Amino acid sequence: MQTIMVVEDDSSIRLGLEDTLRAKGYQVVVATAGQQAVDLAERTRPDLIILDIMLPDFDGFEVCRRIKGHKSSLADTPVIMLTARGAELDRVRGLELGADDYVTKPFSLMELLARVSAVLRRASRGRSSPETLTFGRVAVDFARQEATKAGQPLELPHRAFEILRVLAGRPGEVVSREDLLDGAWGYDKYPNTRTVDNHMVKLRKAIEDEPDNPQYLLTVHGAGYRLKID
Repeated sequence: MQTIMVVEDDSSIRLGLEDTLRAKGYQVVVATAGQQAVDLAERTRPDLIILDIMLPDFDGFEVCRRIKGHKSSLADTPVIMLTARGAELDRVRGLELGADDYVTKPFSLMELLARVSAVLRRASRGRSSPETLTFGRVAVDFARQEATKAGQPLELPHRAFEILRVLAGRPGEVVSREDLLDGAWGYDKYPNTRTVDNHMVKLRKAIEDEPDNPQYLLTVHGAGYRLKID
């Protein structure tokens, strides 16, 4: 499960973000001040930080500077900054300090979730993508776009390989439908989340011995899907 740190001193905004992110399957840690945010980030090593600019002690720019500094062990941690609408200089300054994206207040939670998904996906590209995947009697070669089950070829569409690649990059983790859409279809080509479910049904029929009682492509109700492999 990926961890997101929310740095926001406005309780109504903070609680809304916490509830929404947890509902989407993320683990959430929170900070309400700058120094607390830096200390908590060092302890918890979050996968992404949502960072407000206005904080009680020192501002979000200073938090970003300390986290993204060249001597910081957190320099590769992606940051989404929350900025005031129309504050172009704030956005420019945040990006210059190393922020990966920004969202202007007031913001849509759906837009924020899409940006979280996109930033996490971009960050994951820095990790080595798996070239092959093996589980049960199934073997997948992503480079060749070939798959077999018990040595027999499986006819899988390109999108099935992309779904498996996303899941293989996060083995054992819950991957939300939005993350699967983002990783397998692309941020600019969002279909409906129901599309993921339809593809998963077909993929289970091809891969699982008992598609209605899957051993590997598991549904995590209310959160997404998980690839269970050794």
